[in-house]
Amino acid sequence: MNFHSAYLKLAIFYAGIVMLISLVFSFAIYSIASKEIDQGLRRQNGITESFPGNPIIAELEHLRVEQIQESNLHLKINLVYFNLIILFISSLSSYFLAKKTLHPIEESVKSQNRFTADASHELRTPLTAMKSEIEVSLRDKKLSLKEARELLISNLEEIDKLSSLSSALLKLARNDDKVRENFTKVDISAVILETIGRVKNLAERKNITLKYDPKEGENQYVFGDHPSILELFIILTENAIKYSAQNSSVLISVGGSAGKLEVSVKDKGIGIKASDLPYIFNRFYRADHSRNKEKIAGYGLGLSIAKQIAELHDATIAVDSKSGQGSTFVVKFKIS
Repeated sequence: MNFHSAYLKLAIFYAGIVMLISLVFSFAIYSIASKEIDQGLRRQNGITESFPGNPIIAELEHLRVEQIQESNLHLKINLVYFNLIILFISSLSSYFLAKKTLHPIEESVKSQNRFTADASHELRTPLTAMKSEIEVSLRDKKLSLKEARELLISNLEEIDKLSSLSSALLKLARNDDKVRENFTKVDISAVILETIGRVKNLAERKNITLKYDPKEGENQYVFGDHPSILELFIILTENAIKYSAQNSSVLISVGGSAGKLEVSVKDKGIGIKASDLPYIFNRFYRADHSRNKEKIAGYGLGLSIAKQIAELHDATIAVDSKSGQGSTFVVKFKIS
């Protein structure tokens, strides 16, 4: 879609409406002014007709008619200038207004195009790997049963990746209105405990200690969709574990302030570079972790899903991180 052309068309439409209104008002002003001048002329005619044959009166009458004609001409010229100024101002303002009106649509289209391109690229990678392995194996006339089994296992791994990616894409494309229909009162403390249970095995594989620090005596309930909120904290906790070193710890804290319920997930991992921070919630964005010896699996969709869930619940999600010093993700809910 050519948005520059759309800007111009919408600007012309806006400017046309403004000019139409301006011309209508100009015609009305000219008609009223002309009518008043004509009425004044008729009243003056009544006076001059009472002095027939007077040369001075005749001269005055001639001057008066010329002034009236000149006044009408000046009125027309002023109205033309006025409309030209209106046309110039309305054209500029209409273009900026059109640009502002279409900007969200343009950004949405660009985002959709980027998303489609990124998704296609991510889907193509495992498919290409599977195709290559199968083609090589088919050309091998001495393919053994063991090699065939290894091929199938490798293909299953790629299929799991595709399944994981498609599930993530469906979550990003889900209908938020339907999710809102399931909103209930959710106990955040219970959600955190369930999250810890879900990611416990992942933490144990890296000998990472999961610590939970709730603030006793405070309202820890929010209004939302329990499965979605659980998924949000599983994403944040799994990320904290993935990017943390062996034998470290991840701290989950819950507290409240100024009518907000704050949940933070803090790790002591590799951190995020300042140059990457503005983009970490973008779809398919993966920060450069070349300093980390361990290869981190994923497609860069987790934090996008987390942000979408937070926004669905009118919550905010932010990160405080320094390269080499760990990261802290903070989610702020409105207390129900």
